Amino acid sequence: MAKITEEQLKTIRESQTKLSDLLNKVGYAEATKHGLLHEFAKVNKEVEDFKAVLEEQYGAINIDVETGEYTELKENE
Repeated sequence: MAKITEEQLKTIRESQTKLSDLLNKVGYAEATKHGLLHEFAKVNKEVEDFKAVLEEQYGAINIDVETGEYTELKENE
């Protein structure tokens, strides 16, 4: 039976190992990304819900997050 050289077989095996490792890392990164996107959506919803609470209490306003001061928004803004 014909065979490739041991050096060639070693190169193929090393490449397969590297590809497998990289694929595992990509999968882990995607899973992490998925979790972070869910967390982002949750926090974004909390922000939107709190904006609604503030708007109910103060009306349509623009808040300076550094000072806490706010200005009322006009209808066309």
